[in-house]
Amino acid sequence: MDLIAIAVPFFLLALLAELALDRLRGTGYFRAVDAINSLSAGTLSTTFGYFTRIVPTVIWAYALQNFAIIDMPMEWFDLSATGLALWFAAMVGWDFCYYWAHRGGHEISILWAAHAVHHQSEDYNLSTALRQTSTGFIFSWIFYLPLFLIGFPPEVLITVNALNLIYQFWVHTRFVGKLGWLDRVFVTPSNHRVHHAQNQLYIDRNYGGILVLWDRLFGTFQEELDTEPVVFGVRKPLASWNPFWANLQVYAYLWFDARHTRRWRDKIGIWFRRTGWRPPDVDTIYPKATGDLANFRKFEPPVGTGLRRYIIGQFLVAVAGVLWIGERYAEQGLAAITTPCLLLWVHLFSLGLLSENRAFASRFELLRLFAVLPAVTLATSVWTPAVSNVPWIWPAVLLYSAGSCLALALATKSGGGPVAPTDSIKSVTP
Repeated sequence: MDLIAIAVPFFLLALLAELALDRLRGTGYFRAVDAINSLSAGTLSTTFGYFTRIVPTVIWAYALQNFAIIDMPMEWFDLSATGLALWFAAMVGWDFCYYWAHRGGHEISILWAAHAVHHQSEDYNLSTALRQTSTGFIFSWIFYLPLFLIGFPPEVLITVNALNLIYQFWVHTRFVGKLGWLDRVFVTPSNHRVHHAQNQLYIDRNYGGILVLWDRLFGTFQEELDTEPVVFGVRKPLASWNPFWANLQVYAYLWFDARHTRRWRDKIGIWFRRTGWRPPDVDTIYPKATGDLANFRKFEPPVGTGLRRYIIGQFLVAVAGVLWIGERYAEQGLAAITTPCLLLWVHLFSLGLLSENRAFASRFELLRLFAVLPAVTLATSVWTPAVSNVPWIWPAVLLYSAGSCLALALATKSGGGPVAPTDSIKSVTP
């Protein structure tokens, strides 16, 4: 049973409820394009994960089969007192490993490169919870390996992982204040707001997933203070609505420094040193700009109302697409979703360009819309030929492409000219 898949509809309902509350109270916690960018990153992470989850799965399975200390059959994990105690141990064990994985994701450069995408939003709402990395599979499995070496069954660990992630969804909100004694034991919205701050006082604090006790135990806890309002985001702003660049930004910065430093030990070491460290020779030639939180301004290129509505409409199409892809994957596997995922990724990339109001964004979007029909033809004839027998598929695709072209023309005509390239340039220099 996939608990995450079951929870998705509830995530979306909660997100819509929070959005409605934000509009009703006029708090301004949501910006449409920022939320879409967060959800686009989550969509990319989910679909890319279909192709990459095999990496940790194979490693964990090999470790469990060959090196497990204890053989724990699933029968042990029943509803008896002993079984519930084992479930509790697995839950706490996973949360402990999560603490160190999360801490490593902030304190080691190459791990931060994967995790940074979750922190790049300069807003803080439930959409931020769904803003996830697409490259975390490379190293994150290492931190959970001890649980497989102990011998916990994979079904148990998959379940407690899902419960851990589901719990973390609700803490990404500004509508819940401090909760008294709960703040001292659990990760709560107040504790996690601190974690998403770029204020110096709050940097690298509150790593826990469910229990904040780990932070108190290992000296990384910081209470949210009324005297220090949280400024959300990262010190080196993403300055983009492109979910692909969001996943690659920090890797690009590290690669820039690795290429320009002279010493080989620095070329290699920079990836594994503490975040923020730079080779002295590179830092001298290319000094890092210092952020000024007092004059901090959120990234928000001007976008006309018509174009904004077009972006929202097309993102809803992408949401329908990712739900359909999930269903196809469950029924037919990777072969059936390869082309649909490529179509979806181009869709997300195009939405990022439109959200930044790039000069060539409309032309790229038109090219995408014209390519939909031949791409769907390829997908249905090669990967899922059964779909080609559905009589309404071709009229639906034609109607979508033609209707989108018309809507795009009207949206771009209504105003909101292209933003200058320098407003969100993808420079990899500090």
